[in-house]
Amino acid sequence: MARRQWSIAGQLFALQAVVVTLLVLAGAAGAVWLARSDSRQAAKEEVLAVAHTVARSPDVRAALTSADPAATLQPYAESIRVATGTDFVVVMAPDRTRYSHRNPSLIGQPFIGDIGPALAGRPFTTTNVGTLGESVRAVVPVYGDDRRIIGLVSAGITTRAINRKLLAQLPVLLGAAAPALALAATGSWLLSRRLRRQTHGLGPAQMSRMYEYYDAVLHSVREGLVVLTTDRRVALVNDEGRRLLGLDEDASVTDRPVAGIDLPPAVAELLASGRDAHDEPVLAGDRVLVANQRTTRFEGAPLGTVLTLRDQTELRNLASELDSVRALTEALQAQTHESANRLHTVLTLVELGRADEAVQLATRDLALAQQLTDRVVGAVTEPALAALLLGKSARAGERGVDLVIEPDCRLDDSPLPAADLLTVVGNLVDNALEAVAGTDPPRRVRVFVGTVDDDIVVRVGDNGPGLDPDRVADAFRRGWSTKSAGRGLGLALVGQVIRRHGGRCDVAAADGGGTVFTVRLPIPEGRS
Repeated sequence: MARRQWSIAGQLFALQAVVVTLLVLAGAAGAVWLARSDSRQAAKEEVLAVAHTVARSPDVRAALTSADPAATLQPYAESIRVATGTDFVVVMAPDRTRYSHRNPSLIGQPFIGDIGPALAGRPFTTTNVGTLGESVRAVVPVYGDDRRIIGLVSAGITTRAINRKLLAQLPVLLGAAAPALALAATGSWLLSRRLRRQTHGLGPAQMSRMYEYYDAVLHSVREGLVVLTTDRRVALVNDEGRRLLGLDEDASVTDRPVAGIDLPPAVAELLASGRDAHDEPVLAGDRVLVANQRTTRFEGAPLGTVLTLRDQTELRNLASELDSVRALTEALQAQTHESANRLHTVLTLVELGRADEAVQLATRDLALAQQLTDRVVGAVTEPALAALLLGKSARAGERGVDLVIEPDCRLDDSPLPAADLLTVVGNLVDNALEAVAGTDPPRRVRVFVGTVDDDIVVRVGDNGPGLDPDRVADAFRRGWSTKSAGRGLGLALVGQVIRRHGGRCDVAAADGGGTVFTVRLPIPEGRS
């Protein structure tokens, strides 16, 4: 495998193996060098001690003043050499003449090597090449009774002998280095194995490329992303996630518990629960978000939780307007069928010669429809809101509910966004229609939209079973509903609009039963 394809773990193991091997080899070489140095120093001390011992021997001093020194000194020096394990012990005259030597044929010949310091009275050690080869030697003066130097003693050990002793120590040194190398290699392999698991066997180029893609995707994706660890701490929030959740871009939220971050309540509850969610709508300030949450796993082990968020605010507003148009369209279709039936009835009455009854039937139905249209269009100049009320009226008629537009209803040139008014009116009316559904006739819903003082007031009442006062706060929480599951978003959206405009909502019991919702939205300054 080419080096550029090696994983980080493989490269680290190779680097550690080389470094550890070099360190162990360097340590072993240092140990050998120290052992060699110690061996030479020990040899110097040994030969110096032997030379001093021989030089101080009375027999040696006596032999040096005898007529034939070699006859006494040769056997004595050889016995000392054998006993001490040195390679030579030479006793000589001050003029270098040898009186003893390991090789008897060299007795009487001059000593090879430096003797100057010893002649000056200073014992010394040195390394010289002699008849036995290179050796570590010591030269010590021998004093007579009058403190005059009468001879010299030299004892030495050849470097070959020193090296043989050092080689005998090598197995011990290598035996100590081998376990250290094996232990270091095992540690490097274990570290490399752990790193391989953590990096999934990726190489540096792959990890660098993955990080670049990861960073680019996180900053460019148009979905909010929140990643939590298994202990419910924030591991990551991308740019879009910060924007959707209203988090400060400079604020640090990573590695903090979810409970310690100022998140919208619905999002905080979803993150804290850790439950799976699929396309679940949540409210985050002024936005309606669609959340998807799931637990992530790797090789069966949970890694944490991933939450994705999509902004559906504009889509919800468009959907609300579309619902209004669809409701109006359905109402018109229903009226078309009714008009066709009535037209056939009128034509039949004319054919039967009962023209007066035909005229009365046609004008009565036309007057009722026109009266409702004139009232709504005349009271509300906002086209979308007028269409919404007409559509809701038609839908109420289909459900057998009497939708009453209050006579004093009046709204000209709304200073608030039409989408917000549609959200408030549409959801309150839908909730009222749901409230009276299934109750005994008469079923009635009353609607008022107008300007009161400096507020736009939307009031919707019904004669349904009513709302428990203790559950009013719950009614504006997303997901709460007295009906089937999957509902509970309408009043939460109304509450969102109220908070956005700084308004308020009053909930009261209606006369004769039912509930009245009154929403007050302040008119912005300069628009009243």
